[in-house]
Amino acid sequence: MQGSAKRHILFAIFVAAFVAASVVVSVASPSDDEIKEIRIGYQPSTHQIAEMIAMEKGWWLKDLKRFGVENVVDKEFPSGPPEMNAMLAGEIDVAYVGTAPPITAIANSGLDAKIVAAVQINGSALVLRPELASKYSAPEDLRGLKIATFPAGSIQYTILSKWLKENGLDPKEDVEIREMGPHEAISAIEAGAVDAVFLPAPSPTIIELDGKGLRVVQSGEMYPNHACCCLLVSGKLIREHPEIVEQIVRTHINATKYLKEHPEEAARIFSNKTGFDYEKTLASFERWDGDWITNPHEMINSTLEYARVNYELGLAKRLLTEKDLFDTTFYDKIMGISTTPMPSPTPLTPSTPPTTAPTSPTPEDFTAISAAVAVATVCFIAMRRRRR
Repeated sequence: MQGSAKRHILFAIFVAAFVAASVVVSVASPSDDEIKEIRIGYQPSTHQIAEMIAMEKGWWLKDLKRFGVENVVDKEFPSGPPEMNAMLAGEIDVAYVGTAPPITAIANSGLDAKIVAAVQINGSALVLRPELASKYSAPEDLRGLKIATFPAGSIQYTILSKWLKENGLDPKEDVEIREMGPHEAISAIEAGAVDAVFLPAPSPTIIELDGKGLRVVQSGEMYPNHACCCLLVSGKLIREHPEIVEQIVRTHINATKYLKEHPEEAARIFSNKTGFDYEKTLASFERWDGDWITNPHEMINSTLEYARVNYELGLAKRLLTEKDLFDTTFYDKIMGISTTPMPSPTPLTPSTPPTTAPTSPTPEDFTAISAAVAVATVCFIAMRRRRR
């Protein structure tokens, strides 16, 4: 009976040692699906300066490094639709983009992505050539004109089409909409190839200061406080690395706060990155009707309106819902907007460190593993000898 008891004790020790070794191995081993690089899309508009500030100052990499990210790269796109094509192709993980382009990409092509934060509201304008602007009094005066704007599915195309329809004009029959990027559209109106443009800042100010056009309607007059740009993240990143997504939202919030407090530096960063004139960029901050924001809840209603408009225009195959488009949980957690207790949000200062960091095996980890395995082996040998 005594020998049996000893065998049971030895067996128990063996099992405990084996379990301990397994636990140490699981804690010490790095994740197999660690993300080494984050790829961000953006457009050459002052709407998206927050992304440029975070990149220029190194905040993206500094803040994400603790999660195993070794590199952060960004890529410029002329407008939202081609940017969504890149996300569909798996070429970018994060996009600074208008809230309208994801609608068509999700509805028509099954894009797996969600809006996690706001970037900016309003901020575009309809600019006419000077001789036409002097005669403009109502939308009816646009009948028969050639208007350059971003491609179908973009914020600008959606708002312009909605506004024209509300004022008795068919956007496909009564005006000629020409789809262009910002640089191409500026060149077109300055060369007289089009009669008007509907573009985001800083383009309207640049055209005005060049003496080639005058703004006649701000986008906030067409649709007050409308959603414009947002922070869009791939569904894969949300599901597999929520801690990285939370930090991306934190860094975006910090960059937006810094942007609003340092407009001159922000204009310089934008000018250096995009090639737009610094003085004209700075002047555009005074002339636009936009504002930089981060709260995604502020753009849900108008984004759902875009979904309806694009569905009715035949640009979206199905009518999307809030659930299809938004995931506000990261922003809500950071800002303490929750029905359940959440940790206090980290102060909104640049380069906010995450609350936890990934760990890699250390020499001490391997020592512990070796010791646990050795104990298990000794116990097993002793038990075998007892049996003999």
